[in-house]
Amino acid sequence: MNYKLAELTDILRRRILVLDGAMGSMIQRYKLSEIDFRGERFKNHSQDLRGNNDLLNITKPEVIKEIHCAYLEAGADIIETNTFSANAISQADYKLEHLAYEMNLEAAKIAKEAAVEFTKQNPDKPRFVAGALGPTNRSASLSPDVNDPGYRAVNFDKLVEAYSEQAKGLIDGGADILLVETIFDTLNAKAAIYAIQEYCDKNNLNIPVMISGTIVDQSGRTLSGQTTEAFWISVSHTKNLLSVGLNCALGAKQMRPFIEELSSIAPVFVSIYPNAGLPNEMGEYDETADSMSNILNEFGESGFFNIVGGCCGTAPDHIKAISKIAEKIQPRKVPSVEPFLRLSGLEPLIIRPESNFINVGERTNVAGSRNFAKLILEGNFSATLPIARSQVDGGAQILDVNVDEGMLDSEAAVTKLLNLFGSEPDIAKLPIMIDSSKWSVIEAGLKCLQGRGIVNSISLKEGEEVFKHHAKKILQYGAAVIVMAFDEKGQGDTFQRRIEICERAYNILTKEIGFPPQDIIFDPNVLTLATGIEEHNNYGVDFIETTRWIKQNLPLSKVSGGISNVSFSFRGNNVVREAMHSAFLYHSIKAGLDMGIVNAGQLEVYEEIPKELLVLVEDVILNRHPDATERLVAFAETVKQKDKEVAKAEEWRSWPAEDRLKHALIKGIDEFIEKDTEEARQKYSQPLEIIEGPLMAGMNAVGDLFGSGKMFLPQVVKSARVMKKAVAYLEPFIKSPIPSPKGKGENTSQTVFG
Repeated sequence: MNYKLAELTDILRRRILVLDGAMGSMIQRYKLSEIDFRGERFKNHSQDLRGNNDLLNITKPEVIKEIHCAYLEAGADIIETNTFSANAISQADYKLEHLAYEMNLEAAKIAKEAAVEFTKQNPDKPRFVAGALGPTNRSASLSPDVNDPGYRAVNFDKLVEAYSEQAKGLIDGGADILLVETIFDTLNAKAAIYAIQEYCDKNNLNIPVMISGTIVDQSGRTLSGQTTEAFWISVSHTKNLLSVGLNCALGAKQMRPFIEELSSIAPVFVSIYPNAGLPNEMGEYDETADSMSNILNEFGESGFFNIVGGCCGTAPDHIKAISKIAEKIQPRKVPSVEPFLRLSGLEPLIIRPESNFINVGERTNVAGSRNFAKLILEGNFSATLPIARSQVDGGAQILDVNVDEGMLDSEAAVTKLLNLFGSEPDIAKLPIMIDSSKWSVIEAGLKCLQGRGIVNSISLKEGEEVFKHHAKKILQYGAAVIVMAFDEKGQGDTFQRRIEICERAYNILTKEIGFPPQDIIFDPNVLTLATGIEEHNNYGVDFIETTRWIKQNLPLSKVSGGISNVSFSFRGNNVVREAMHSAFLYHSIKAGLDMGIVNAGQLEVYEEIPKELLVLVEDVILNRHPDATERLVAFAETVKQKDKEVAKAEEWRSWPAEDRLKHALIKGIDEFIEKDTEEARQKYSQPLEIIEGPLMAGMNAVGDLFGSGKMFLPQVVKSARVMKKAVAYLEPFIKSPIPSPKGKGENTSQTVFG
């Protein structure tokens, strides 16, 4: 059944629709008493009820209808139901949680009755009812206890239960639209979105959904920390999404940069309903109807919105003024956007063709870090935070989280860990990859992510029906997915088996499930090389060629892999392992590899791998010689970790200062940078010449290596830190009027940034 979706879409293409204004401040004008709120039915209720505006749908329906009619008379096309807090979680404060369904049912009936009356008066201006679902008074992403950042006062399942009941009441009462509004915590909103889709799918409904977030201040973030773009990415999976927008917290003037950004990136209709300015010292709103409508008129002429109305402090006179300007403005043209893979934590991560390789940090994985595994098994979750931060600082762009351990309650562990990570902004800014072989663990993790993450992984191992079920759920939670090259017959370990499995999975996902192809990431199995088993010799070539085939034949899909798997034969020999990782990445990226799970600190610069070792490693990876394994194993016996230390401490230290600076930048070595910078300062007339000369030469080399795929982001981050340290050392000399040892004549004072 289609609830007005086609009709609303058609109207919005032709004109701007006007939303109503505030409900709460209008109710205050009636100066209702405790007796009014209680009515006859609740006269003996144990709790004070004054201020529970949602109860008025039952005890004072005539007041609510009168307010609706005032807004309709002012020109509103869409009126919101009086149900901002009509959910079991919020109503528990009044001990009225059992009335949530009834409140929503009656609220929708009241609004529908008013809308129908006005539509009959003027059929050319149909009126619509938006069933309002507020954020509740609990947060699934933020702890109310400063001493326990991992604690949550509500969880995803409780929110889904409450929102499902609310959605049912609103739909049964006749709502044309469901509006998830005033979103301060995106995880709460994702629970509402999940509940709406679950209810509609079960009842064969297609009700339009409006989403409206709240940017709390000029930082441009929600209360739970997301930027505007990260928020949009997190809710963009909403089924039957009519619009996305912003409301509350700010006046129109303060909202401008954020609605401008949202309107440029969202390929759906955009709504805005700001407060009547910022509250004064008495908590009241002073912005007049004319002032507010003038600001919104400029927004409209700039093409920022399709739906416009008012929030706190607005009244029918505001909506009347807004309605007049809306009649004259052309509706915003909905932009088309490139089908990129878009992820988010507190901040967005958009993977474009020019993004180069995306690093997924592996150390927050019980299989990727012994220390992490030990801390998790001990229950010392807070001690894992430095490990996560080190991955962020090391250049990881996504965090892989895996707590699959036989001695753990992994569902509880992933929940606790992700809640803890979510409370740390420097960690939570990254998207999360939930990595598990157990679906129950994956689902528990998805219920903790306010951002848009990645599921790692699903496969056809258990057959098509299980695969489809998991894929549909991932879509509903709003995540991207990694698909392993694994089916009912087992692991894809040859080129032919890999491409057969990947093609079959791609067709099921895109043609049967409707999964966006840009959100599908294939893992064609990075398998261990140099095992001494002849059948394994072509594993590297097969992975690389499968990657190339996927990029050529499965449009928009991505390719990932667990890179450290390739070198397991050489565990304990970091020299060989690092060389294998870098060489394998170099060839895989050239074939189209988009991302990989790597230890950001265990990557050698491809160009810096000793030539003899590089030849031996590539012989193994590319299967160039029958005895490649034996030759690399023999060489590995001669290589010790101390060889690297000797090379680092002795050979390059004898080079000229300029060459040492360049080498330190490329290798990310900061141990000697101040000493070498000082030596260079003694040779140059001005410190700025060192920055513009050898230091920039080193960074240019870093840029060239990164651009050619011979260097990866974690290494670039380390190089940038070395550069920053060198510049910081020189900065006092740049600012100082005292000349350098060879300086002559006039001195110039300058400051260098970046």
